[in-house]
Amino acid sequence: MPFVQVTLVRGRSVEQKHVLIAAVSRAVADSLDTPLERVRVAIYEVGHDEWGIGGEPYSVARGAQPPP
Repeated sequence: MPFVQVTLVRGRSVEQKHVLIAAVSRAVADSLDTPLERVRVAIYEVGHDEWGIGGEPYSVARGAQPPP
């Protein structure tokens, strides 16, 4: 049973995450020739200050603002 973990910086909508789950699941099922129903996907979200790019927090490197 394939299990995929996706880590994202917080800020995507529920709808975007649902689309991502469906697309990743299809890609894995097709690539591994396994039934779609056997694929599991977990999304982990991190905050703008919990992700680093080039030695700086995402919030500094990209000028990101935390979501409301």
